[in-house]
Amino acid sequence: MEMRETSRRSPATHFVDIHEVPEVEEEGEEEEEHDENKPTRTPEKQEKRFNKAIKAQETKRPKRCFSRQVSLETGFSVLNGDKRERRALPRSGKSFGGFGSAYATGAEARKGDFSIFKTKSTLVKQNSKLPLRKESGIDLQHNDVSGGLDESVNESVPAGRYFAALRGPELDQVKESEDILLPKDEKWPFLLRFPIGCFGICLGLSSQSILWRALATSPAMKFLHITPLINLAIWLLALTVLVAVFITYALKCAFYFEAVKREYFHPVRVNFFFAPWVVCMFLAIGVPSSIAPDKLHPAVWCTFMAPIVFLDLKVYGQWLSGGKRRLCKVANPSSHLSVVGNFVGAILAAKVGWAEAGKFLWAIGFAHYLVVFVTLYQRLPTSEALPKELHPVYSMFIATPAAASIAWGAIYGEFDGLSRTCFFIALFLYCSLIVRINFFRGFRFSVAWWSYTFPMTTASIATIKYAEQVPSVISKGLALTLSFMSSTIVSILLVSTLLHAFVWKTLFPNDLAIAITKRRQGKEKKSLKKVYDIRRWTKQSPLSFVSNIGKHNSAEHNTTDKDNEVDK
Repeated sequence: MEMRETSRRSPATHFVDIHEVPEVEEEGEEEEEHDENKPTRTPEKQEKRFNKAIKAQETKRPKRCFSRQVSLETGFSVLNGDKRERRALPRSGKSFGGFGSAYATGAEARKGDFSIFKTKSTLVKQNSKLPLRKESGIDLQHNDVSGGLDESVNESVPAGRYFAALRGPELDQVKESEDILLPKDEKWPFLLRFPIGCFGICLGLSSQSILWRALATSPAMKFLHITPLINLAIWLLALTVLVAVFITYALKCAFYFEAVKREYFHPVRVNFFFAPWVVCMFLAIGVPSSIAPDKLHPAVWCTFMAPIVFLDLKVYGQWLSGGKRRLCKVANPSSHLSVVGNFVGAILAAKVGWAEAGKFLWAIGFAHYLVVFVTLYQRLPTSEALPKELHPVYSMFIATPAAASIAWGAIYGEFDGLSRTCFFIALFLYCSLIVRINFFRGFRFSVAWWSYTFPMTTASIATIKYAEQVPSVISKGLALTLSFMSSTIVSILLVSTLLHAFVWKTLFPNDLAIAITKRRQGKEKKSLKKVYDIRRWTKQSPLSFVSNIGKHNSAEHNTTDKDNEVDK
């Protein structure tokens, strides 16, 4: 009867009895079979043996009892309760064994965790804070389910990944199809939002100290009667800003070193690591006479040039060796910073009395300037126009030839033919950018605006040197005009920077470029289709392959016969 009633039930309904069968019952049955051959015992002994078997069964059986009609999901969760923490699971297909909602919640929590960019942070350390993932048996190192959030952040991102995930010649805008490790709609910590490009502010102010020192001491500008106190005030302001920016970025290195490493391996931002040392040399060149003598100690030059030489070897070596970081791939207007450092170092070498070292640096800088200039003049690496927020970096074209002309004049003591050649190149590029006024209008303020100041100030100083060698009304008027323009722009940008930083608090948005994933989310469909076609072709039987070739040859033979008949 029971068999018939079971067969009448719906085939879609399954009942599972998950009682654990105690081993005592089997032993009892074996003892009963063994006792059949023995003489019959008294009823008291049989009752005693029966009670003993029941007690043994109760001790062996688990304390908890299950219902006979339970879901497989709940059954597995209870059976594994001794190994992991017991938690309630919803009866949905998304949470089988922790592969659903629990895993998604962990990924979302990981995505908002800013500690992954902290110093010495690793994926193992982050997984130790998420016991549910570890207990569920999911290996995050090999499963890229969360879209790239499962990678080790402390490993350097390949250069090709920056080009694949970012857009724009500056490679600072994330493509819409890409995901990042940190949330876009949440404000990040200040240190994570503080980029290496902030040293551009120091470049503008420190170059102004050199300009006002030249205006106060140059024979061609004597008619202005500039007091040296302006040079002193600007030099102290530049030194204060440099200390503030340097301390802030040093704190970023201390607390978010993984983010600093990503900026260092960024094919574009690596050029801004030259900026702090160029600023230090600017301050050494423009130091007021009341603070230090005109001829500095050579140890100053050695201290500031050592990092630049190290960066030269790294960056120029990558340009020469090729690969993903070759110059035709990473060239952008900010690449001039890596060249300007050599010319500024040559100026400081001449000031400390090491003319030969200055000639060596000038030769290195000029050789690489020609390569960078031709590469940028011909074509930008991404074949795209710069976004409007980054148009000011085009003024970097002016800085290098202007610095080269000043350095040559400082080394050889006169503004001769080669110095004038470099100055005229800078002046032509300056005019070519000024006539395009619409090119620099209609975009919001950003730190990139400080790229105006440093090249314009360098061109103004070169014009003053030219006016000293070729004194005339035109040369002096040109020097005065360019100096006024550069100082006005620096003043406006300084006020705007203070307002955006402390009043409106919009100067430092989230730096999305450092939060890209090491691998792209998902795979391309084209490659999968190609793989599928190759597998389908290889699975084809040899006989069918030969028959297809025979059919193809016979068809060609028939067509040739028909053509011959038509010809007859």
